[in-house]
Order: sequence, then C-alpha cells, then structure tokens
Amino acid sequence: MKAVGYQKSLPVDDANSLFDFEAANPEPKGRDIRVAVKAISANPVDYKVRKRAAPPAGETKILGYDAAGIVDAVGPDVTLFKPGDEVFYAGSILRQGTNSEFHLVDERIVGRKPRTLSFAQAAALPVTSITAWELLFDRLGVVPGKSVDPRTLLIMGGAGGVGSILIQLARRLTGLTVVATASRPDSQKWCLDLGAHAVIDHAKPMKEQIEALKVPPVALIASLTNTEQHYKALADIIAPQGKFGMIDDPQEFTFSVFKGKAVSVHWESMFTRSSFQTADMIGQHNLLNDVADLIDKGALRTTLDQRFGTINATNLKRAHALLESGKSRGKIVLEGW
Repeated sequence: MKAVGYQKSLPVDDANSLFDFEAANPEPKGRDIRVAVKAISANPVDYKVRKRAAPPAGETKILGYDAAGIVDAVGPDVTLFKPGDEVFYAGSILRQGTNSEFHLVDERIVGRKPRTLSFAQAAALPVTSITAWELLFDRLGVVPGKSVDPRTLLIMGGAGGVGSILIQLARRLTGLTVVATASRPDSQKWCLDLGAHAVIDHAKPMKEQIEALKVPPVALIASLTNTEQHYKALADIIAPQGKFGMIDDPQEFTFSVFKGKAVSVHWESMFTRSSFQTADMIGQHNLLNDVADLIDKGALRTTLDQRFGTINATNLKRAHALLESGKSRGKIVLEGW
C-alpha cells in the first residue's frame, strides 16, 4: 500500500520531514477493522508528533488521525461493522496513522460516516468533534439541552478546527451564550457564521471587550490555543467557581491564579480512551454516530475549509506548514491516492 511517513524529527521544509513509501497491507485482528482510506485531514497533533517524537532507529512512523473511508476487512471479534460500511474516525496516537491506503483501527472508536457528506467533508470532523464534545460535556460538565443557561462560554481560538465544532455544539445543543475569540476579520466572520453570539479580538485587552458585550457571566472558558500567553488574563475574566478547560500544552502554567475564585481546571485529550483502553472506550463510537445524526439532520456542518489535493508527502508538508504558521481556520483535507 501507499503511505506517507517519517523517520527523524525534522523541520517541515526538509526534504525528508515526510516522504512517500510502500508498506504491506495490515491484517485486522481482534476488534480491529481495516479501512480503505478515502480522505484524511491534518491536525496540529500531526506536526507536534512529527517534531517531538522520532520513531526508533530504522522504523518509519505513519502520522494522521482523521480519516473517512470504507471498511475493507474485519477482525474475528468485530460486531459493529462489516465490509462495505462507510465510516469516519480518529485513530489512536499509539498506533500507525491514517496517512496510508489501508489502516487498522479499533471499532470502538469508529462511527458511521454521515450520509449527507462526501468522504472529504466527513474526514474534517472526527478529531475536532470528539475533542469539542468531550471538552464541553465531559470536562466542563455542560448538560445538553436547549433550556436557558445563564452563563457564557468563552472559546479562545474559535476559528480553529476544535473551535469551529465547539461553537456549533454549544450553540445548537445548549442554552449557553457563546463568545469566540479571533483576531482576523475573515476568522471573526467564520465564527459568527458558525453561530457564535459575538466575537472578540484576543490580540487586544479582552476584559474590556467582554464587559462591553454585557453578556452573562463567563463561567466557562475553553482555551484551545496559546494558553500560556492568555491564561492570566482569562483568570481575571472568568467568574467565581467557573471551569477552565484546555487542550494545548503550555510550558508555563500557574494554577494559583485561579485559586481565589475556586476555579476548576480541566485538560481534554481525545486519545485518552484509546490509549488506556478505558471501560467507556465505545463512547467515542456512540459520540461519532451522534455527530453523524446531527450532520444529517442539518444541525451541524462540516468545517472543511481547504482541499490540498491527493494524499502524498508534498501535499502533507504544505498542510503541516500552514498549521504550524497558526494562520489556518477550519480543517485542511486531502483526498484520494
């Protein structure tokens, strides 16, 4: 099969940072299904792993987590899918990735592809949908339902992949007031189009902007990017007894800035269930099926923003470079071989 991988952690502009190669088709065992990959999307975790985690000497690591495709073969213990089923999913960070023609994945973290979306549109969704869903409902403890919720959710980095889904989930499934941050006019419009009640500029003092909006108390904050840069300002904004959630990796983070307000701090990682084989691992299968239902009912929309052509090393380098620049919005998708 065709695949894209790396052997050393190198800058994205190095010729060997990612390369095309041929590998044997993997064989499914246990609860694994083998998926013929039709489309993938790029995520910040892709370049972070490439830059920080070199594989053992002589081994080639295949990156990629988002995928949409068709089940090609199944292991002996599989009960949820059969060959021919169209699926979408985010794989495990502990296994070979989705930047390959055929990919093995545990059925418990796979959902049915939304019927109303193409493979490319569906591939944009899994990593960000799972992350946003778990952050909102599992970590921050919001209860789904359209009853009025007298709180504001502030989403730092609303135009990114996770923010683009989180805005929609919070607006469509809860009664929260949703405020996103974005610094560029096109990104601000993107957030509003997705359903944010308001957008503020995180490149300017945020507390004054929030106060000017006269929204309910900011009891929930989802910090999706540049937490290290902004968390002290956010501690000044968040309401007493609020909840602060994040998904990035700040090198410097002082919990004590939240102590006086008794704010709880939460991390979200969508790979936790698959990495630790948790008892509720199948929750991601159910979650993705719920997302597919919401998509097919028109309640959510894909966050695909740019198509970068076929799946190969050259196009994946372009995707990694754009993600590393911090100037992307929505999702970058590659399709076909």
